[in-house]
Amino acid sequence: MSVHILADSACDLPISYFDNHSVSFIPLKVHLNGKEYEDGKTIQSKTVYEEMRNGAAPKTSQASPEYMEKLFTNLAVEKKQGIYIAFSSELSGTYQTAVMIRNQVKESHPDLDLEIVDSKCASMGYGLVVMNAIKLASEGASKEEILKDVKFRCQHMEHLFTVDNLEYLSRGGRISKASAFVGGLLNIKPLLHVEEGKLIPLDKIRGKKKLLKRVIELMHERGTGLKDQTIAISHGDDEETALEWKEAIQAEFGTEHIEIQMIGSAIGAHAGPGTIALFFLNKLPE
Repeated sequence: MSVHILADSACDLPISYFDNHSVSFIPLKVHLNGKEYEDGKTIQSKTVYEEMRNGAAPKTSQASPEYMEKLFTNLAVEKKQGIYIAFSSELSGTYQTAVMIRNQVKESHPDLDLEIVDSKCASMGYGLVVMNAIKLASEGASKEEILKDVKFRCQHMEHLFTVDNLEYLSRGGRISKASAFVGGLLNIKPLLHVEEGKLIPLDKIRGKKKLLKRVIELMHERGTGLKDQTIAISHGDDEETALEWKEAIQAEFGTEHIEIQMIGSAIGAHAGPGTIALFFLNKLPE
């Protein structure tokens, strides 16, 4: 590829995807039961979800600055152009650290040609942006063309998601313990979205069927060209529900391409098992 793409594990694409497309994978850190792991490399999300169901409370931290320094230095030495599409700066310090490390590497390698983009996206919303950047790079697109597409998709990517158990958001301080307890009793499903890279509560809905109906309504309100674009669904070890959403979306919009992936450890550690997330563009590139 004429331009080298880098992304971190919060895009929730499997590591095999990175290997198959010669893309640099930057793992975030997961801390579980007193040990530190590399998301997607030394720990898999299914393990994290199983531990959470058994009462574990994993923590996460940003990617290793030393690892970034090595990757960025190699880019400079090999005289490659690079684009690092990074996890939302509102949800992790990884973007800010990457910018700092790039500036440090440029002191000894002033010809380093690396653009770092704050995606303001998460999970497969971020993953869809990365997938398209890889596609363009493999077709020989210029750095400027890829950057234009990346920034457009980041700006217009919709995120809709719900969690199965409010307790996990409570552990992370997202909601009060009382709200988690009452919500669990009443089978209330919180619906959230992302604005400017931040998680924002959108609605509270009772029951899975009403939730899916509301999601379809929001897709009608916000989506454009849903039949022809690639949509993504990610899940916290609940493929059955992800497939139900896929079937409903295909029946409603005739969408041909829907990617399904399991949510990785870095995001899953906060959202918990049973999370379902949906990603689509509200405007298509011209």
